[in-house]
Amino acid sequence: MTADRATEIATLAKEFQRHARMLKNQGIYGVPPAPEPVAIEEPQNTAPIQAHVQAPRAAQAPQAPQAPQAPQAPQAPQAPQAPQAPQAPQAPQAPQAPQAPQAPQAPQAPTRTVQIASDLVGLEAALVGCTRCPLHSQGRTQVVFGVGNPKADIMFIGEAPGFDEDAQGIPFVGRAGQLLTKIIEGGMKMSRDDVYIANVIKCRPPRNRDPLPVEVATCRPFVLQQIDYIQPRVIITLGRVATQALLDTTESITRIRGTWQTLDAWPVMPTFHPAYLLRNPRGKRDVWEDIQKVTRFLDDGIL
Repeated sequence: MTADRATEIATLAKEFQRHARMLKNQGIYGVPPAPEPVAIEEPQNTAPIQAHVQAPRAAQAPQAPQAPQAPQAPQAPQAPQAPQAPQAPQAPQAPQAPQAPQAPQAPQAPTRTVQIASDLVGLEAALVGCTRCPLHSQGRTQVVFGVGNPKADIMFIGEAPGFDEDAQGIPFVGRAGQLLTKIIEGGMKMSRDDVYIANVIKCRPPRNRDPLPVEVATCRPFVLQQIDYIQPRVIITLGRVATQALLDTTESITRIRGTWQTLDAWPVMPTFHPAYLLRNPRGKRDVWEDIQKVTRFLDDGIL
């Protein structure tokens, strides 16, 4: 035995003695026996117990970067549509045969606002002693209805009766009436009895003044009914008042005379009043030309 080993044993012996004295002082005089060993049953499974500690996972290899997608190929352009074949031109339609000219229709009578009789005689009887406007109380003697052929082709229409007409009850019997008779006989080669003569106003206004609007509005329907019953082929208006009242216009007689007008379907030729010609003889040539237009219309039916 070496000196070092001897020294170590002596030291342990001294330490043991010291420890024993300390136990003795605490009342412990012996060392308790060691506990019996407990038998340990072996597990039935004789397979070795796997370690609960899993081995560390191996580090995953970094994923390879995805390859960039290849660009899509551009779509091929659509083939242009083939142009449509042009339509065959339609065969031209055969020209329609020209229509035969229609026969001229008889003129229609103007619309009536007052209908007080069924014929010319009844209308005249209905107007005897008329009191429909103020003229009946302003000095008139009688109603001057009209005179002539009730089936005449030509109808002359003046404005109103004068002194002589009011006295006799017949239109155009004074100096102006005598001139009208010469126009009919000389210019138209007709008799006064072949035509019909009337006035828009059936009663004489005081001092031969122009008829008032209320008088025209009251009497105009009656002259329209006379036209309807007589059915003339042409109407000749004499002077400004008659032309404006019958045609419902404001045109001056100097502007409108000698030009064909219409009252509904009736041809109308305005001309100067015979009384105007007595004061202005130079107007007779104009009236002559107007009358010749009427004569030509009656002969060939062309306005």
